[in-house]
Amino acid sequence: MSETTPNLDLPFIMPAQAQKHVTHNEAIELLDAIVQLTLENSAATTPPLAPLEGQAWAVGDVPSGDWSGHAGSIAAWRGGGWLFVVPREGWIAWVKGDAALQVFTGTQWDTLAATGA
Repeated sequence: MSETTPNLDLPFIMPAQAQKHVTHNEAIELLDAIVQLTLENSAATTPPLAPLEGQAWAVGDVPSGDWSGHAGSIAAWRGGGWLFVVPREGWIAWVKGDAALQVFTGTQWDTLAATGA
């Protein structure tokens, strides 16, 4: 049996596992970050200086600072640190910086609809 779910890679609580609440809380944190996904920007390369709790960015191709090594991931500011999630093809996000609904194609975020604002 796998230790994570097939679609969202959420951790399962395993039989006889100690500290089950840690695994459960990790899954809740991941769900909170990706369900009804809102991104500040869909190709950011530099972490913001003062992110707010819950804000998230799609990391661009050549990230720097704390985002180095996480190109293509979603970086969410959670509990005073970065939580990185690799998006899956078909994920949809509202991108504030573009005022657009975008879909992840497997390699990039493409606009589905924009507000024109």
